[in-house]
Amino acid sequence: MGTNETHANHATSTANEVSTVIIGAGQAGLATAQALMTSGHDCVVLERNDRLGDNWRHHYDSLHLYTPARYDGLPGFPFPGDPHACPGKDEVADYLQAYAAHFSLPVRLGVHVVRLAGGGTAHGNDDSRFVVETDAGTYHCNDVVVATGTFGRAPRVPEFARDLDPGVLQLHSSEYRRPSQLAPGPVLVVGASHSGCDIAYELAETRQTTLVGRDCGEIPIRWDSWQTRMAVPVLVFAWRHVLTRRTPIGRRAMPHIRHHGGPMLRVKRADLAARGVLRNPSRVEGVRGGRPVLGDGTVVDVANIVWATGFEQHFDWIDLPIVGDDGWPREYRGVADEVPGLYFCGLAFQYAFSSMVLPGVGRDARYLADRIASDRSLHERALVSVTA
Repeated sequence: MGTNETHANHATSTANEVSTVIIGAGQAGLATAQALMTSGHDCVVLERNDRLGDNWRHHYDSLHLYTPARYDGLPGFPFPGDPHACPGKDEVADYLQAYAAHFSLPVRLGVHVVRLAGGGTAHGNDDSRFVVETDAGTYHCNDVVVATGTFGRAPRVPEFARDLDPGVLQLHSSEYRRPSQLAPGPVLVVGASHSGCDIAYELAETRQTTLVGRDCGEIPIRWDSWQTRMAVPVLVFAWRHVLTRRTPIGRRAMPHIRHHGGPMLRVKRADLAARGVLRNPSRVEGVRGGRPVLGDGTVVDVANIVWATGFEQHFDWIDLPIVGDDGWPREYRGVADEVPGLYFCGLAFQYAFSSMVLPGVGRDARYLADRIASDRSLHERALVSVTA
């Protein structure tokens, strides 16, 4: 498969045989494909968007990475540009396109996976362990890597949001692009992790803005200062080697990161105060008179709400017993031991804090490629033993 595979492919072939199917062509899926192909193993990457990088392009316009370009390259292909600058979201999208083209990765665009199930005799193929059903045909394979997003793709918005006055414009942070989208009048930003703080700071330049939600803490140094250049190598080292699932501090941090969001990074408390952002650490707990009401009883009279409340992992399309009570797959370092041949890449805290950012994806992908090769060898020897 060559670079032509990276163009939209809406073929309706009924069956495809491949060793490994990778679901999702973000940084995790592409890095895994590159690692597998480097090891001499065939694979195909299925992506529902019609263009590589569109998941990044659809973020808000002002989004930049929090790590400089020198740390953001995937294996074998450095990130271009000023190594000390933090790339914008469109630069990341273009980089992913260039990465796939550089390695001729077998990406099939415009393919929506609707079901992943076990294979075997039930599907008329004794050798395949999995069946991947898509809107462009069915794939039989021995291994599957699910690389569908760090925190999931389903916006998390409370059910009571439907009870708000229809005149209040509501956007999830995944829908927010720029201030001009909003209606005239004040805005409420719900969720005070780094994305909520970024959006509130941007909006406060032109309108009254209230930011609510618990304080997630802040990294004390300025992101555009010389101290950051000194501190980033230390931070990246800690993200990769200290905050891991093998250390007590990492195991304590893991549920907090997965379920409660990260600290303020580029925008600080002082920045919000200087721009006049009204800060309330209470949660939005309901609706009164068509307006949001906070846990302290405050009713916020606003014309707009931006829900910076994160995402949910939805794995209901995986017809295999792998999802735990917390909605996350039961895995360690992306390996789902309960379902041999099933792997995940790009999950928040898959192995370390760095798993959810570009500086950590490459290591996770290489680990999975090695495990896939090892597990496949064991599987093939077991098949030979059974048939002998």
